[in-house]
Amino acid sequence: MTDGHEIDFGMKYLCLYLPTFLNMEVEPKISFEDTEVAFSYKSDAELRKADFIFSLVNHPWISAVATGAVKLALNLGLPVEGIIKKTVFDHFCGGESIEKSNEAIRQLAKHGVGTILDYSVEGEETESSFDRTKDEIIHTIEKAKDSSSVPFSVFKVTGIASAAVLEKVQKKDSLTPEEQGAYDRIKARINAICLRAFECNVPVLIDAEDSWYQDPIDAIAYEMMGKYNHTRAIVFNTYQLYRTSSLKNLREAFHTAAMHNYFLGAKLVRGAYMEKERERAATFGYPDPIHPDKEATDNAFNQALAFCVDNKQRITVMCGSHNEYSNQYLAVLMEKHSMKNNDERAWFAQLYGMSDNISFNLAKAGYNVVKYVPYGPVKSVMPYLFRRAEENTSVAGQSSRELVLIKKELERRRQARLNRS
Repeated sequence: MTDGHEIDFGMKYLCLYLPTFLNMEVEPKISFEDTEVAFSYKSDAELRKADFIFSLVNHPWISAVATGAVKLALNLGLPVEGIIKKTVFDHFCGGESIEKSNEAIRQLAKHGVGTILDYSVEGEETESSFDRTKDEIIHTIEKAKDSSSVPFSVFKVTGIASAAVLEKVQKKDSLTPEEQGAYDRIKARINAICLRAFECNVPVLIDAEDSWYQDPIDAIAYEMMGKYNHTRAIVFNTYQLYRTSSLKNLREAFHTAAMHNYFLGAKLVRGAYMEKERERAATFGYPDPIHPDKEATDNAFNQALAFCVDNKQRITVMCGSHNEYSNQYLAVLMEKHSMKNNDERAWFAQLYGMSDNISFNLAKAGYNVVKYVPYGPVKSVMPYLFRRAEENTSVAGQSSRELVLIKKELERRRQARLNRS
């Protein structure tokens, strides 16, 4: 299924795009089944911890009860942060600060996987907290400047901006003087981050947000690209391909970049807010902005990958996906376009603590691979951890796939010990 905005690729591209359009299997370029490679950076104890965590989230009702209990304990001020830190925090996060994340960075780099430090503190809504977050994001850029193991930086605009102000801008409502001042400061913070990224020659990813205030984020992202992307892609925008408009938006962004002679940085993801998006559309009576089913989303995602690789002279693409097919597909596209595995115009990204079978096997084969490594004080990153639990519970087969691979590796190690004894 498509979003109704397809273009005519021509017969010469038919063979290249046929697997996407017909939802066919591509010839595997790389195996994601080697668990020895996938979990080479984890000790037995860490692997058993992962087994416990994914066993928990693999049962929705148990996960819901556990999440509810943790939320209640935190609200009551009970001393549970230590337990959280030694379990889910250590599995999904790098540390409580940039410095405390150094060991995670080192372990990933040892196996050819880069780190994207993701300051994951949420829920702070004051101008002073927005400024502090902006300063912290700049610290991650400066860390990346001094470390080849940290090739990107990243930020969410709502970490440095009021979502309510962005929503009014998207609606084209009149802003009060105070709101206009807040919006001017939003743009100034984003410019400060992108300017520092440009000065340090460190690409920075602008994460996607909810559809009802994504438009001004897109507009600012393209303004930043026009300022800082004239020699390479420094500023990246994120495209959530579960949205029916995203493929069209990507193509239009490419044409704008071509017209104004700058490079487009495109991070592709499926999307993270489907339930909220659909509920809001139903509540306010506007068309659902999300594709009707997973097949349509998958097709849009893979077509976006193909479009980016086809226009690699101007687009640098990051495949932000835990979907094995999509990662295989990008590898196949690169081969068909005679791109080297480590071509700087193509990157693969997964979240820390998830899909290690994809990340580490790609890295071993010489591809550019990065992990999003969240960090921040334990209590402040709990919203992020709750989302990871919900995602692994709701995405069909995600936690089951993780569990199968973890148990396979535990058994492989057990057999290896027996063979040595």
